[in-house]
Amino acid sequence: MALSSVGAPTAPSFVGALDWRRIVDWLREDGVIALEEAQRTVARCSQAESRQNPLVRLASVAMARASDGKPLDIEALTEYLAARVGLGYLRIDPLKVDVGKVADTMSASYAERHKVLPVLVTAQEVVVATAEPFITDWVAEVERQARRPVRRVLVNPLDIQRYTVEFFALAKSVRNAQKTSGSLSASSFEQLVELGKTSKQLDANDQGVVKVVDWLWQYAFDQRASDIHLEPRREQGVIRFRIDGVLHPVYQMPMGVMAAMVARIKLLGRMDVMERRRPQDGRIKTRNQRGDEVEMRLSTLPTAFGEKMVMRIFDPDTALKDLDALGFSQHDSERWEQLIARPHGIILVTGPTGSGKTSTLYSTLKRVATEAVNVSTIEDPIEMIEASFNQTQVQPQIDFGFPEGVRALMRQDPDIIMVGEIRDLQTAEMAVQAALTGHLVFSTLHTNDAPSAVTRLMELGIPNYLLNATLIGVLAQRLVRTLCKLCKQPEEGATQDALIEAVKPWKLSGGYHPYQPVGCVDCRMTGFRGRIGLYELLTVSEALKDGITHEPSIDSLRRQAVQDGMRPLRLAGALHVAQGVTTLDEVMASTPPPR
Repeated sequence: MALSSVGAPTAPSFVGALDWRRIVDWLREDGVIALEEAQRTVARCSQAESRQNPLVRLASVAMARASDGKPLDIEALTEYLAARVGLGYLRIDPLKVDVGKVADTMSASYAERHKVLPVLVTAQEVVVATAEPFITDWVAEVERQARRPVRRVLVNPLDIQRYTVEFFALAKSVRNAQKTSGSLSASSFEQLVELGKTSKQLDANDQGVVKVVDWLWQYAFDQRASDIHLEPRREQGVIRFRIDGVLHPVYQMPMGVMAAMVARIKLLGRMDVMERRRPQDGRIKTRNQRGDEVEMRLSTLPTAFGEKMVMRIFDPDTALKDLDALGFSQHDSERWEQLIARPHGIILVTGPTGSGKTSTLYSTLKRVATEAVNVSTIEDPIEMIEASFNQTQVQPQIDFGFPEGVRALMRQDPDIIMVGEIRDLQTAEMAVQAALTGHLVFSTLHTNDAPSAVTRLMELGIPNYLLNATLIGVLAQRLVRTLCKLCKQPEEGATQDALIEAVKPWKLSGGYHPYQPVGCVDCRMTGFRGRIGLYELLTVSEALKDGITHEPSIDSLRRQAVQDGMRPLRLAGALHVAQGVTTLDEVMASTPPPR
């Protein structure tokens, strides 16, 4: 949520509700619109719905700004009006609103009657959003009830209408849920154990709990969250969303409501609701507001203050992308396409947890999974259901792990096999065996860079000659946040010195157009929106095979890979910095230095 005080001329001496004709006059007087545009607006607005808010009415006309011809949308009109009348302008970020405090400040009926909405409550003041700057008869009453002064800010009337409904409905659902489940939370590990031994059921089907869970999911989808965290604490439960790789606190929930929500989600995920002493996994399919199917992977963990749950969201729109959308440069994209077109061999994708390996593998498999090809996977767990694959999940409790899974898949006449992760020698040996028998095998490893994957396999016990016969490529990757396209600005006076120093001993060529983060409501004032991949692709050439045969060092492997066309992760990031896609700080924090 961005609060900003806009420098303004003296506020007009005006009392009462806004009038759209007066706003048009101000726009013309201040040179925001031309005289002809003002006349056209008056003619069109006279025929519009008379009960509409003046700002909504004018925004529907799409007046052309005199300076650049761009249409004046409702946010631009609200920001202009705030400056004209001497109020602060605000665009509400719901992630930063304490809904509980908002609902305690005034009733829903009062907020709807006066068309106002509290957005920030501190010990010093109450910040209240309004779309009617000259109607102030409610201020004294709110100040008396809140026992602190009111500061008014001007807000888009559509946002006030939307969030008034959402905030008060959520607060009501939480209160209703608390009445029925408030006594059922476990506040310590000992209580959690005892609660798990009893047959006492949380009321997971209470309407208050159902509404809060539905709100949580739709809110997470709307905010582009990749993960939802429900975290029990000593006094309150905390809800956090991971957005673009960064966790954001969203809401504090009474512990009783948090426990009931977890029980509700476990019930929908076909998990054991009564078992709270051991970790569990589950899956849920639901739909977002557009009606698209969204799959979520559930994981619970007993903690000192209760059961913690994390929901990982797999939205097909974001999980399956073209290689260009993933961030591949043309150089690496062409080499990757050549690799995945090979008939057999092992291709590894490496990187730490959360570096986008799954997205890369699923997008690649989606590309090669034609009707003429049998693509089979063995995963732990299945990240996302995809109709064009044959997907199998390991079951360690019945001795069905990765080695057994690969062995079974080889009897299923596959063309392409994806092994979720190579964790031990037995799995590595089965992957090698599959590649030797004419299959293309994809898998993942946890290493810092691509050359380290070769030495990791040798450390596991794979002989050099088998690596030479089967390994055809290794892709290392990272994710970095991308600058918000709406608010990023050129970095004036920036030189290439820091970038050149960061990529030594490599040298940069081409243009340099760095941008810096600014922050707006669309990116939640972070300056970043979305993420992009950085890639380091090692292809196993004949020269590299010779090096592997002679017990190579990691440095010798890296030198040969570079000669064969590999570009380090740091260099891939530097190219995105030069193009104004991300910042040097983001790249430096995510990538190892080139060697």
